Amino acid sequence: MKVKPKKHLGQHFLTDKGIAEEIVNLLTGHKNYNKILEIGPGMGILTDFLISKNQFDYFLIEIDGESITYLNTHYPNLKDKIIAGDFLRINFEKYFSEPFAIIGNFPYNISTQILFKVLENKDQVPEVVGMFQKEVAKRIASGPGNKEYGILSVLLQAFYDIEYCLSVSEDVFDPPPKVKSGVLRLKRNNIEKLDCDEKLFKTIVKQGFNNRRKTLRNALKSLQMPETFYEDGLMGKRAEQLGVAEFVHLTQLAERLKII
Repeated sequence: MKVKPKKHLGQHFLTDKGIAEEIVNLLTGHKNYNKILEIGPGMGILTDFLISKNQFDYFLIEIDGESITYLNTHYPNLKDKIIAGDFLRINFEKYFSEPFAIIGNFPYNISTQILFKVLENKDQVPEVVGMFQKEVAKRIASGPGNKEYGILSVLLQAFYDIEYCLSVSEDVFDPPPKVKSGVLRLKRNNIEKLDCDEKLFKTIVKQGFNNRRKTLRNALKSLQMPETFYEDGLMGKRAEQLGVAEFVHLTQLAERLKII
């Protein structure tokens, strides 16, 4: 039995077992988790290598009914751990009462949404290893001063150490995507909570990057903050020049000026 890749689900099945093994070996067991959730296993090329890691308690989530049938047939021992559903809608608490890692050859059309959900559950997800469109992977891993650096870079780097691990060509997928791919590893850092109002932090980051060609003095004007805020030395820079700590500084300044 072979599962037919479905365009509307963004399915591009990895076919290179060597690359699959490399991806699985990137899992470190960070913070001593012992549960793993694989997103979109398809026909199980990562699954085979994950099963061989006996130290992990392993779950799969798959939205494609044909893939679910395939997985139930080929991995009968995992039958109770195959979740039929949409990762973006899953209630983690229903399946996981402790930290767990996430891994997968992520559908590119929802890969950023996957990471936003990870971010919302950052205290429960200490590590992520995933395949992304290369452009997206580079953007997430980029640091200040890089043109790829953006909103998701800052928000994720506030809570995760991010490493671009591997580039993957189009010809190892069925069907081949029209873009190159890249593998990222995200490991939770020691920041439990930012030293500022996190909602305001997100607002300032998003507003700054939505007007990334402007200096922050102009990019943040629509927030209608007191003039004292715009006199800060960072205001002459653009958003892409600031790291997480500098965005935290601006948020703290806004809080001191009672702009919440």
